[in-house]
Amino acid sequence: MQLWVGLGNPGAKYAGNRHNIGFMALDRIAGDHGFGPWRKGFQGLVSEGRFGSEKVVLLKPETFMNLSGQSVGEALRFYKLSPGDVTVFHDELDLAPGKLRLKTGGGHAGHNGLRSIHAHIGEAYHRVRLGIGHPGHKDAVASYVLHDFARADQDWLDDLLRGISDGAPALAAGDGPRFQNAVAQRTSPPRPSTGREKAGPKPAPDATAPTEDTRNPLQKLADRFR
Repeated sequence: MQLWVGLGNPGAKYAGNRHNIGFMALDRIAGDHGFGPWRKGFQGLVSEGRFGSEKVVLLKPETFMNLSGQSVGEALRFYKLSPGDVTVFHDELDLAPGKLRLKTGGGHAGHNGLRSIHAHIGEAYHRVRLGIGHPGHKDAVASYVLHDFARADQDWLDDLLRGISDGAPALAAGDGPRFQNAVAQRTSPPRPSTGREKAGPKPAPDATAPTEDTRNPLQKLADRFR
């Protein structure tokens, strides 16, 4: 059994925020793969489903980002899981928009949701880092992550979420490379060939096409009286 956690802030006010991309990822997975309805549990919202024989519980903490670890810790204890059974989907400033990376363990890099999870279950859990880009200056980070994705972001965001959903069965099976490949198929599809087609033989002239009249005016006049 696995626990997949999406990070974000609860309520309609935050629903479209960059900080809520973790919630968005879980919503797409639940909708595309026939998971059960969201229900209240563990200070958050929970949905359950399966990928083959592997049961997966989706959790969206409603404690607000800074206290996400309270919800995750409660769920972990209830299901008697270890940190290695947990995968957290979260926004990542240090990745370009639309990029995705997997990571296990390590620091929280100042992410308040991860910081809280570290405090409650340690750092030995898995992460799906979802790139949202960086505003360019650390003083702008808070405003940036708490603003909605721009209209120009919608195409890559949709591709990324579709890719995550496509690859979810592979992630549940522990096949990280296949999961990442599924995402890449959506976010970086093969480009069509731009090479010119090889030149083939020129078509034969059409025998029925009219030919150009090259006679001079005097010849044309003489021919009329023949």
